[in-house]
Amino acid sequence: MNKLILAAGLFALAPLLSSTADAAERGARGELVYQIVKKWGPHVQETYRTDMNAWAKNMGQSFAKAPMSSLQAAADAPSFDSMNVALSGQKKLAAGAEVTPMALGDAATDLVFVPVTPCRLFDTRLAGGAIAANTVRSFDVTAVSDYSFQGGSASNCGGVGAAGSFAAAVINFTVVTPSGAGYITAFPFGGTQPLASNVNYTAGAVVANLATVALDQGASANEVSVYTFAQTHLIGDIVGYFINPAATALACQDTADTVTNVAAGATANSVAPACPAGFTQTATNCESSTWQMPFVFFSGGTCSAQNNSASAATLRSSRTCCRVPGR
Repeated sequence: MNKLILAAGLFALAPLLSSTADAAERGARGELVYQIVKKWGPHVQETYRTDMNAWAKNMGQSFAKAPMSSLQAAADAPSFDSMNVALSGQKKLAAGAEVTPMALGDAATDLVFVPVTPCRLFDTRLAGGAIAANTVRSFDVTAVSDYSFQGGSASNCGGVGAAGSFAAAVINFTVVTPSGAGYITAFPFGGTQPLASNVNYTAGAVVANLATVALDQGASANEVSVYTFAQTHLIGDIVGYFINPAATALACQDTADTVTNVAAGATANSVAPACPAGFTQTATNCESSTWQMPFVFFSGGTCSAQNNSASAATLRSSRTCCRVPGR
């Protein structure tokens, strides 16, 4: 390539990128830009009939913002298309490859907390009587429209009973006048009683403690069981619960097209409409009405092309926008 032409193109970017400057003067970024322009400037000029000066100047912002890793990939790119892909930060898929979005959320660990106004789930003073020493009593928490059958609120506790089967509940347990010293332990219905306590008490005391308890999510009516060491009355007030996350796939959509008319022999930029609120752009889509209008640059929703045909043509641009729907 003619060194004077190369120097002119690089001068449009910065004096330090001139062909007479050495690598030390250019710096790491400047050296990579120099390599890209030196490698692809002639290609742009010969293939797309675009002045290399203009191309280098138009690419200046991309060169300045691209991470060093992207610049290195662009400098090493084997084709002009892959160079553009490297600068845009997009990953090029292998031929025939399909994008398969991963479902997000782990039903076992990534739980979502829903706070509620404190509401009574059960009260053994009003229903069932005191729990005998060294025994277990189980209670219904989910799929309940009225908790009064177990001494609780005559309602569904602000939607708790209508929330379906959920993974865990935050319950304030109150022990009322136990017959002796001891403790209670809450655990999932049908599960193994753990070697732990939720409330420790002495004879005749009224004492409470807040606990997060995993619930049985099977078909049984009851979801939580409580063991007591000594005979006691027990009250349970719910203050919130944890639901399983809804594992959702990536949702994507294309914006409308921006249609730009390009005269014969002219160049043009077509900027696609912005992504809707809550969506993030994942691709720039460019389309021309003639095979003789190659794309010089495409990134960030902008398509740049030159119409090499003998008549006017259209350049269309759109964006692919994606989001995770979630709950």
